[in-house]
Amino acid sequence: MQPQFLILGAGITGAALAHRLARQGAGVTILDAGLPASAASGRSFGWVNASFFLSDAHFHLRHAAMQAHQALAIELGLDPQPQGCLWYEETGVDFDHRHAALVRLGYPLRLLDRAAIAALEPHLANPPDRALFFPTEQAVDLVQLTGLLLAAATAGGGQLITGTPALALTEAQGKVTGIRTAQGAIVADQVILACGTGTPALLAPLGLRFAMLHRPGAIFRSQPVPPLLSHIIAAPAQELRQDAQGHLIAPASAAHQSESAETVANPTVLLADTLARLRGMFPRADIQPDRLILAERPVPGDGLPVIGPVLPGLSMAVMHSGATLAPHVANLLSAELLGQGKDPALTPFRPARFFA
Repeated sequence: MQPQFLILGAGITGAALAHRLARQGAGVTILDAGLPASAASGRSFGWVNASFFLSDAHFHLRHAAMQAHQALAIELGLDPQPQGCLWYEETGVDFDHRHAALVRLGYPLRLLDRAAIAALEPHLANPPDRALFFPTEQAVDLVQLTGLLLAAATAGGGQLITGTPALALTEAQGKVTGIRTAQGAIVADQVILACGTGTPALLAPLGLRFAMLHRPGAIFRSQPVPPLLSHIIAAPAQELRQDAQGHLIAPASAAHQSESAETVANPTVLLADTLARLRGMFPRADIQPDRLILAERPVPGDGLPVIGPVLPGLSMAVMHSGATLAPHVANLLSAELLGQGKDPALTPFRPARFFA
């Protein structure tokens, strides 16, 4: 008899885990305090990449996750073709260092001059002298992807419960046995925390202090405009992409993946400043704001993912960026929890480093 899993969090990570566990015949319940992808997953830039990394092991995990995204897209009937990224977020010596590091790691890339950049993005004003082109990077609609994964999980027998906060983890004889909600207890053989910034509050009553960084973020979305971009742009002052509906999607701060700010500026100022930068990049386009979306990103205290068992009956998968990592982490962690072996790729990212 397959074990019963209870996944806390119906964002991209929880949805990917639910899909993979259900596909392997496990009993799955997914519980969320709100609606699917209503927190960080639904407020993400959605950039799937390995050009940002904090260690070689982190790079390899992210790079494998990019391939997992491709396989998942084919499985779900989505377009697997990545649009690629033009990256010139750093300049000078820092650009050279990033280029050399990615070449050393075998990352697919091309070094482009100004003419080649202008040919790829003809609407972009003042293209830089050089950029790196990452052909395998892509942006994904995490709301859509989360919905498809949850639909597949429930079609396979999984249960989705929304609008129901987990009040506390329950224990018996040294093992986590489920959760307590206002509507009653839910029992499971294994609980998986995929609830991002809600994780520390659930672990604290067990005597476990899980440190997370305070990393608020803001994403600008424009009203639809005619096609301006064919690729993701990572410029020094602005990251940017255009979605299928024509909206320009842009973090309201530069280099948002590595940003360390603990506060968000006045939203009105953020919106105006981002709009000004976009109009500077595309002065001939009529770019009008649609909305500014605020979110709290789930960043563990050392910036790296936290994946695997915590206590008997309890595991966790908390990370930034779930947009990149979720499909691969779901593959590895579900295999492990179903007794199919531990992958050494997860060794540097185990929860024990926080709780030892």
